Amino acid sequence: MIFELTILGNSSATPTLNRHPSAQHLRMLDYQFLIDCGEGTQMQMQRYKIKKSKINHIFISHIHADHILGLPGLLFSMNLMQRKDPIHIYGPETLFEILDLYFKNTDNIINFEIVKHITQAEKNEVLLENESVKVVSFPLFHRVPTTGFIFYEQKSLKKLNKDNCKKYNIPVTEFLSIKKGNDYISEDGKTIIKNSELTFENKKPMSYAYCSDTMYDERVIQNIEGVNLVYHEATFLHEKLERAIQTMHSTALQAGMVAKKANVEKLLIGHFSSRYDNLDILLNETKSEFENSFIANEGEKFIWE
Repeated sequence: MIFELTILGNSSATPTLNRHPSAQHLRMLDYQFLIDCGEGTQMQMQRYKIKKSKINHIFISHIHADHILGLPGLLFSMNLMQRKDPIHIYGPETLFEILDLYFKNTDNIINFEIVKHITQAEKNEVLLENESVKVVSFPLFHRVPTTGFIFYEQKSLKKLNKDNCKKYNIPVTEFLSIKKGNDYISEDGKTIIKNSELTFENKKPMSYAYCSDTMYDERVIQNIEGVNLVYHEATFLHEKLERAIQTMHSTALQAGMVAKKANVEKLLIGHFSSRYDNLDILLNETKSEFENSFIANEGEKFIWE
């Protein structure tokens, strides 16, 4: 398994009995990322069996309450669980001012390191990069400084040709090395089998773009062009366009337009206004522009192998 995205919250500023504020969990190779952390996130994590201890990187798009109010409680719970490992938090400078103020004035001491990564909402940045993953931020267009995030698989592992591996008696302990593109060399060095004999062609590396609160803006399109999966806010129906412009949000129709123009493979919509009980009307509007669209239902997992 390479990618597994779990939707923890898909509501906008006002939660409902059935929908929670923004939060998502992304399992990517050996990494587990939390993306935004609205009120109730840690309860949603318990509901969907996501372990707090496994999360080492948290990405916050902006400081509006429906994206951060769950964070102090989550960090405090991690502390109560005797966490020792550092946690990396990526977000605007004001986020860390808020957290510092909270912990200072509530006399709560966090006994693990919070590694602060201050994002710059006016430009693209590489936030995390190694041989496995790359995370990039890019500007969104909202009432406060806001960033989107793209999660890239750096290089996908090759798929084993199991028949040939069996034919050549390749030890299971060598499978990972072979998946990474290495030839098989026996312990005595006398046998060398080319990687092309043991694997199939690499598939395209996976990518996921998270576009939280933003008005429609063509500059978003160029940043997410060609990604596998995009989450894009769809707060209102297009009949509420004036309200969307006023609040610097997007309509369901506009989310579909972005996906279509960016030539992405699949679109998830979320951040729904509490005025809508029936989310299908939002999805239908999005599909009028981009057919391969889906609702980011809470608890649903989107998996790529």
